Parts: sequence; structure tokens; C-alpha cells
Amino acid sequence: MPASGALPAQALEHLGARPFSLYLHVPFCLTRCGYCDFNTYTDLGGLQGSYADAAVAEVRLARRVLGDVDLPVQTVFVGGGTPTLLPSEDLVRVLDAVRQEFGLAAGAEVTTEANPDSVTPESLAVLRAGGFTRVSFGMQSAVPHVLATLDRTHTPGRPQQAVREAYDAGFGQVSLDLIYGAPGESDGDWQTSLDAVAQAGPTHVSAYALIVEEGTRLGRQVARGELPAPDDDALADRYLMAEQSLGGRLPWYEVSNWGEPCRHNLAYWRGDDWWGIGPGAHSHVGGVRWWNGKHPAPYAAALGQGRSPAAGREVLTDDDRRVERVLLELRLREGLPLSVLRPEGLAAAHRHAADGLLELEDGRARLTLRGRLLADAVVRDLVD
Repeated sequence: MPASGALPAQALEHLGARPFSLYLHVPFCLTRCGYCDFNTYTDLGGLQGSYADAAVAEVRLARRVLGDVDLPVQTVFVGGGTPTLLPSEDLVRVLDAVRQEFGLAAGAEVTTEANPDSVTPESLAVLRAGGFTRVSFGMQSAVPHVLATLDRTHTPGRPQQAVREAYDAGFGQVSLDLIYGAPGESDGDWQTSLDAVAQAGPTHVSAYALIVEEGTRLGRQVARGELPAPDDDALADRYLMAEQSLGGRLPWYEVSNWGEPCRHNLAYWRGDDWWGIGPGAHSHVGGVRWWNGKHPAPYAAALGQGRSPAAGREVLTDDDRRVERVLLELRLREGLPLSVLRPEGLAAAHRHAADGLLELEDGRARLTLRGRLLADAVVRDLVD
């Protein structure tokens, strides 16, 4: 990756033809959850205090690299880590830089993730007044012993309270994130969490099965036999419980997401263009993907010296992009155009339709409920 951050001409050839988004990674946490393998850091107070300056510098770098093409930003997503460990004013300052350099499209979706115990009514009011339209709270569970296993610091009931505070601050879209399948979680525990979500009344819910990642504290505990690995049959049962509890009020639109769609995540699943700001953030423009170095210190140093913080990049082939379309678009309720499939994949689609895992109509393949339980296996067959 050149120090200037310059992209190949082919990446810029059709710039602006597809929606453009920005992602901001805030890599700071008070504590590190035992299951998490995200690029996050604790005890970096000095870097945390100046982080907004580095992020603004990368916004300006993005504008220079992408040239003067009219490129209003359709969605902004601030993720982490715990973005709301930064002062709300810092997050708004980065958003202001996006406005100044690119402009926000009319009706742009602007989201921040937050821990329920990292916001107050006052901080949420600052975010809303500054242009944020959506907030996503990491609830994970409503059961004390499950929260303890996941190393979550908030108390049961705090996520529901945070949802109310977000609505009171003027947010029209509020999401709750859940994790199911933690060691020691029962069906009854999971139902308690689903009932708490229903009581909170968010506009969107994400529910993901726990994945035990190598290199995490949870991964080491499972490897030593101190905690059991998630059971596939139990995970399938929990997913069906989620669909039964959520699906009536919040229809699914992606395998693990229900409710009013997150337009930023749809941009990923549809292969649109986005620039990822922050340590470890990934970007994609016109078939070129690149990623920043992971640690906040060299990230900030590079930008302070006027250099790109990128650590490497790859140019996707046409077949790479076709494979990614199958991997991502089949997860959506709208499904995948059959025209994307090669003959072997098309034959597999018809087999899976006969087995009740896919519906084939209007030139598209769509997962059935049973197919959603086996989505990874179906996708692997259709990639051929």
C-alpha cells in the first residue's frame, strides 16, 4: 500500500455509481470480554484522548485519495470496542468532518454501538443533536450468570433502561445485540433474554450464536475443559426460539438480524463501497480491499506524518467477487440472483430446494427457515 494511500485507477473508475459508506472503529474498552477477538485495547488512556484527531485526519485522507467525485455518505457506523467510551463530543466531531469532506446524503443513517452502561441521557442527547440517528446496545443477555460468563459489566435491566433513554433523546432507531449459547445458558435463560427484548421494544435485534475463538480467554477455558463448547443442537433450538419470539413483531431480513434493516450492514452484504477508519479497519472500493494496521499508536503516528495507516491491500478478481456475493447475499431475505451461480452451484440450489432448504422463485434463491439453520452448508454448496 503506497504511503499516500492512492488506489489503482480501476478502483476509482466507477466511483459514485454504488452507495458509499464510512465505518469508524473505536478500539477501546474498559475490560476485554473473554469471548471477544475484536481489535480492542484497554489502558490506552493517552491514545484514547487524542483518538478523534487521528480519525479526523483519516477522513481527510480518504477525501484526498478518492478525489473530487461527488460522494455523499449514505451510512456511517461507529463500532468497536466501545465507541461511547469517547466523549460524545468527539464522536460528533468526527461526524462533522465527514459532513465537511464528503457531505451526508439526505436521510443518511448514522449509527453508534454502545454498552448499556457507557451512556447517559445527557451523552445520548449530545449524539442525537450532533446527527446520530441510530444506536445499537450490546445487551447479550438478561441473565446475571450468563452476563458473568461473557464478562459483561452491565446489570440486568440496564439495556431496557438505555433503550428508553435513547428514545427519549430522540433516536428513532434502537437496536439490541444478543448472544446465545454461552456455557451454562439454558433454554429458560435464553427465553428470559428474549422476553426482556420484547419488553424493551427496540426497532432492531441482532442475535448471534456464540463462537469460541482461538486465542481468547473463553477459547482457552473450553480447550482446558473448564467450560463446555456450545452444542450445535442447542444453538439450533435457540435460533428457532429467537425466530418465534422476534419474528412476529420484527421480521427477519438477514439470517441473524430482525426488524428495521441496518442499512450500513446491508451495504456490506451487497458489496457496496466503504472506507474503514481506525486501527484494523477494512475498506472496499471498486473491487480493491485494504486494511489498516491494528495498534492505535502506529495508526495515529502514520496519520500525524501524513501517511496512510494501511498495512496491505488486495485486488479482488471477478471470481472473488462472485464468491463473496454468494456468501453474503444468500444470507439476506431478498436472496441471491440465480444468475450469479455457475452450473454446479445452480444444480446444488435445485437439490437444496427439493430438500426444503431453499425457495427458488422470481430468479432468486432464498433460504427457508430450515435453510437458515444450515445456511453455511448451503452457501458452501452454491459457491461451486
